[in-house]
Amino acid sequence: MKQTIVGYHKDEEGDWVAELECRHFQHVRNKPPFINRPWVETESGRASMLGELLNCVKCDKAEPKDH
Repeated sequence: MKQTIVGYHKDEEGDWVAELECRHFQHVRNKPPFINRPWVETESGRASMLGELLNCVKCDKAEPKDH
């Protein structure tokens, strides 16, 4: 299910995590060549993706909300 990105935070390992409108969290890593998300590397890049949609597999599985 597609959900809107509403914010970000870093996890305990320093990786960026998108906070979704559904209240689930999803890592947004830039690990070329398999995952290409260069926008996550800069504040302006992350800001440009606020309001964009990501597929939330946790919603698809009806998992509880993240904290």
